[in-house]
Amino acid sequence: AANSVAVGDLPNLIKSVHAALAGLGAPAAEPEVKQEPAVSVRASIKPDYIVCLEDGKKLKMLKRHLMTHYQMTPDAYRAKWGLPSDYPMVAANYKELRKGLALKIGLGRKARVVQPVPVAPPAKAARKPRTAKVAAEA
Repeated sequence: AANSVAVGDLPNLIKSVHAALAGLGAPAAEPEVKQEPAVSVRASIKPDYIVCLEDGKKLKMLKRHLMTHYQMTPDAYRAKWGLPSDYPMVAANYKELRKGLALKIGLGRKARVVQPVPVAPPAKAARKPRTAKVAAEA
């Protein structure tokens, strides 16, 4: 194009064009929008299920859902939503059911100390009398 630029303004023009071109490759900084929970924190805990604050799904176990769908650990989830560290990741009734099954098959018990049965030392074999052949050699 036939634009006229003063010689003194040429370095500033080059700098501004360079800055504009360099900014094209960088992603635009999006203002971080605070996400609203699907339900209130208080309403998310029920005896039979836990409601995910990300998507509102009713789940018995939240940990696997968070990792597979959102790549979040329970600690990251709690930090994102400002939840206490004791916020449950498993529904209360489901936890009790699993606890009952575990106790039924014997998990959670301390190992019993088995008293060893005293073993009597083996009785020594009675000495055999010498035979005549052995007595003659001696």
